[in-house]
Amino acid sequence: MREFMDYIQTAFYTATGWNRDNSYSSLNATSDALLGFETPRGLRLTLSSLATPHFATAYQLGSVGVVDGSISYLYSTVPLDGHTIARSERIPLPDLLRSYRPLLELSRPGSVHDGGDGAGSTARNGIGANRKGRDVLTCGRLYLPMSMLEALVVRRLSPKLQMQVSAVSEQTLRNGGTVLGMIQYDEGRYGLEGLASSDGGLMGVRGLYNFGGDVANLSAGANGTGENGNGAGNGERERIYGRFSTGAELYYGTLNKSGGMSLGARFATLPTHKGTPLTATMTINPLMGNISWTYAVMAGSYCSLATKMDFNVYSYESDWAVGMELWRKKGAWSIESVQEAAPIVTPSGRPARSFDAKMEWRLDDALPTLDSPGVLPSPKVVAEPKKERSFQARMEWSLDEANADTATDMVADGGEDGDQYAGVLKARLDQHWRVGLLWEGRVKSLLFSLGSGIDLRRPDSPFRTLGLEVQFSS
Repeated sequence: MREFMDYIQTAFYTATGWNRDNSYSSLNATSDALLGFETPRGLRLTLSSLATPHFATAYQLGSVGVVDGSISYLYSTVPLDGHTIARSERIPLPDLLRSYRPLLELSRPGSVHDGGDGAGSTARNGIGANRKGRDVLTCGRLYLPMSMLEALVVRRLSPKLQMQVSAVSEQTLRNGGTVLGMIQYDEGRYGLEGLASSDGGLMGVRGLYNFGGDVANLSAGANGTGENGNGAGNGERERIYGRFSTGAELYYGTLNKSGGMSLGARFATLPTHKGTPLTATMTINPLMGNISWTYAVMAGSYCSLATKMDFNVYSYESDWAVGMELWRKKGAWSIESVQEAAPIVTPSGRPARSFDAKMEWRLDDALPTLDSPGVLPSPKVVAEPKKERSFQARMEWSLDEANADTATDMVADGGEDGDQYAGVLKARLDQHWRVGLLWEGRVKSLLFSLGSGIDLRRPDSPFRTLGLEVQFSS
């Protein structure tokens, strides 16, 4: 489960209009979330609060052999209450738990919403150009009883430029701690990052370049889908509408005199695509000889699938992993849904008592008849015949053109009512027959995460880890 502080940091990037997807470090974010989720260990409780629109706190207590915990504080110069929901009973579960996240639409930094969440949230909430370059986020966390301290500072220097500094202080680390500085530049069409770390004197640079899809809108100055978009221009819907991204990173350690590099490419469909959302990536490390392929697809509103394949050209070793995310619809197993079903008829011909009547030791209320005053016979309801999907829609795993917009809106908004999910089951399996299971959801005002790591090669003791995390926020 995402921690509350990470959830609030995402709100800061949304409020300031920073696109975290336009970075080489987030190339495999979707597949990593579906295949690399962490299962809890032991019991862990978290209490958090967005005390003011600018200030948030979190207190965590855990027990894994020994009792430990942490205290976190966060301050933002931008008010965050208009960009996030802090109360745990009202937080949309897809925003907090969903692993597959479609890419945001690209926009030119400095435009109306400044490359924000794609919906113009910055302009709607009154964060105009007079705040550009002065937005700051500071976050600190103290781990107990080891007395380790983490710190993070994010500063927007301009609509296209951002600086980030993170530090860790602990006596077991070399020199008592480490500091990592990063400068990020986002042009929309491409993004560049430069970093430097005190650990080994590491210095590096990485970049990501986008083409296809909505990139043409940046130079044309168009809003929404361009002429080559999904269903625009010539009026014909393209089979797949998405964005290609390619990038690389290069780093060198000045103290240990060693370096490395990697290359990567990604194709991902955009939210305006009316077909099945999918993401495919490939990364190559030429020095180590590693090649990795990932593929993730949102098979429906309730299911996401992912797979990963690694291969080394020098040793011919290969690894694979598969994962899934299955959502449960809200109210699917609730008592209310059972009560709304047709009444059960006993062998004597009388309807059985309802659950509420049994709990109150009474009979059901008498059903009104046609002879009762004020009761009119109900008209017959003619069921509308279900419209079958066309062959083309079945091949594309999508609805027909008339229903495509409705289906897209349901996926984007999280359902018809915006909160139709009650929980999610996440599972993964790798070539070593190690299974990870995680069930996340909400009970009243508490968010919970129950998971276990299972090793099928050891039938005598298959459960390697087992844990429960409970979070409450206000």
